[in-house]
Amino acid sequence: MTAAETAASVRPYQSYVYAYPHKTAYRPLRPRPALGELWAGEDQRALSLYLHIPFCEVRCGFCNLFTRIGAPDGLTTAYLDALERQAGAVRAALDGGARFATAAFGGGTPTFLTAAELTRLCDIAERRMGADLRAVPLSVEASPATATADRLAVLAERGTTRLSLGVQSFVDAEARAAVRPQRRADVEAALGRVRAAGIPVLNIDLIYGIDGQTADSWRRSLDAALAWRPEELYLYPLYVRPLTGLGRQGPAGPAADAEWDERRLRLYRQGRDHLLGEGYEQVSMRMFRRADAPGAGVPTGQGDHACQTDGMVGLGCGARSYTSSVHYSFDYAVDMRQIRAIVDDYVARPAEEFARAEVGHRMSGDEPRRRHLLQSLLQAEGASLAEYRARFGTDAEADFPAELARFAARGWLDASAAPELLRLSPEGLAHSDALGPELFSPAVRAAMADYDLK
Repeated sequence: MTAAETAASVRPYQSYVYAYPHKTAYRPLRPRPALGELWAGEDQRALSLYLHIPFCEVRCGFCNLFTRIGAPDGLTTAYLDALERQAGAVRAALDGGARFATAAFGGGTPTFLTAAELTRLCDIAERRMGADLRAVPLSVEASPATATADRLAVLAERGTTRLSLGVQSFVDAEARAAVRPQRRADVEAALGRVRAAGIPVLNIDLIYGIDGQTADSWRRSLDAALAWRPEELYLYPLYVRPLTGLGRQGPAGPAADAEWDERRLRLYRQGRDHLLGEGYEQVSMRMFRRADAPGAGVPTGQGDHACQTDGMVGLGCGARSYTSSVHYSFDYAVDMRQIRAIVDDYVARPAEEFARAEVGHRMSGDEPRRRHLLQSLLQAEGASLAEYRARFGTDAEADFPAELARFAARGWLDASAAPELLRLSPEGLAHSDALGPELFSPAVRAAMADYDLK
């Protein structure tokens, strides 16, 4: 079999690798380590702060995120109370010189909270955690229905620099097919409110591969988004995962999977080429940034924060935290009943229960090397071999010879890249969701395969 035939036999859509390792590789930590022990000795000069809000007004058919639909009376208040208790315990575990370089509110849908509750959320980040939201990049996720003027006014006043709006499709029939009830007119109105709020960076999320989507309808969605001149656009392939609304409709057979893979690849390439022609630069398989937007031209790993080296402090029952030795969080679920139980457990916890990590993965052996290479290589700018060598004292090509040889044989590595740079070719970027999982360690693969999804 030739290299081209080998590459063609690899399924391009295997797993979206947005963090390594995935939560399904996490296990209960026994004994539960104290947060103070985990953060002792960590570089805390440029941390990332992430606050997770696990509520949505509706759950889309493709969504497998940790989120529950709606909130009974009093639950959002109780959740913010628990978030404040957790913030106190986490802040006590950090040293006095801890500084936050970036902040983000995610979910779920953070703008499910009312304007007054969003004000309290910002207060927790600032007064309890010590993050200066007006001085650091602050990214917030929102949905069209919850991007109301009063909520956006709070976010803009508190220093939000980036608002990510989950649109997915401007074609109403496609939105319905993805079990995302919305009308284009309402989406356009929400985009108008975001622009009126004056938040510097607008990101629009779109999905390709929806049932009934064609090259023409995909182009219409792309052009509808481009009409707003968003600073960023994310193009996501549709996945149908277990326990989601679409997943419950039944998996497709192997032949349909292969046909769907090819259709998604065609739509990806169409979207990529269209955005490049409209003055956007490709940052990763999914992310495209307008060439004149804030941050354009700045390498992803430069500046105050780099995802490979700096710690993440997560607050909320769906948030992760990263130290150099342990990644940790709370329990994970996709099933609605299980998620409600985890949220209820979170809001009932006393402050002392937040002082220890609960579930996680110990970053021992070559796991930090895998994480660094994976997260660097999946960026369009590529992985600096010199940075890898400076951090680990070894060569990436010697540490991962078999994996890199396979990528090169398949044409996934850019042969024209500088000698000290590993960079993906256009086809390598297109196959990021196949390439990423090949860098998972055997232990992480086994843990993910053994995970009892609930």
